[in-house]
Amino acid sequence: MKVALFVPCYVDQFYPQVGIATYQLLAKLGVHADFPRQQTCCGQPMANTGCEQDAKPVYQHFVRTFQGYDYVVAPSGSCVYHVRKHYDVVEQTSAVQHVRQATYDLFDFITTVLGVAELPGLFPHQVGLHLSCHGQRGLHQANESEMTPVRDGQLSRLLRSIDGLTLTELTRNDECCGFGGTFCVSEEAVSARMGQDRVQDHLLNGTQILTGGDMSCLMHLEGIVRRRQLPMRVLHAAEIFHAALAAAPTQVSTFAPGAVAAV
Repeated sequence: MKVALFVPCYVDQFYPQVGIATYQLLAKLGVHADFPRQQTCCGQPMANTGCEQDAKPVYQHFVRTFQGYDYVVAPSGSCVYHVRKHYDVVEQTSAVQHVRQATYDLFDFITTVLGVAELPGLFPHQVGLHLSCHGQRGLHQANESEMTPVRDGQLSRLLRSIDGLTLTELTRNDECCGFGGTFCVSEEAVSARMGQDRVQDHLLNGTQILTGGDMSCLMHLEGIVRRRQLPMRVLHAAEIFHAALAAAPTQVSTFAPGAVAAV
């Protein structure tokens, strides 16, 4: 299984520790991921700003970079959604179709491709999960409250499997945080208020560490947490799982490379 790690541009520039944690987490699960150094952006920022035609060369560069891999894994549901759903505007060559199908969000890859249902480890904190819109409603990683009252999803199940971790029960489980890419620039007042509402829900329900699978949403929420000087940390879920596995080194051997490759 030939796997490439795609690190989104905002993660590379502002949260490199998330890219490192993702790489190390995959390694602990028995997956050796390549990091093609010629990778750049997936093109989402330009497309969101209405310049999708200008983003086409970026799309084509992404395809050239990753077409030789069986899987492309990224710690970002929004970037993955963009590759899968928005690369339909370029010629649908076999390489383009392959890359669109082969690009996975980190936690989709762990649960769907590797078949991992739970992770060993220790993380004795109350964790609040933010469900990003692209991950939940775009990639269908979690149930949607307008469809069912049952709160479930791939990432929440993995988090619950960690010893000592308590998952916060939010009053409003799956509201948008207000980031929305360039929406937070063009409608900054609305975006900020939506983010404040999300953070307040976590604060009132006891969240110590706010997490999610998309660092763009977490970046927006972290800005609010810092400005209000709230007693809450913000971590990407890859950082939590990496820390939890590091706290239980004797259990990590469960995911030996041969065992995972056979899934």
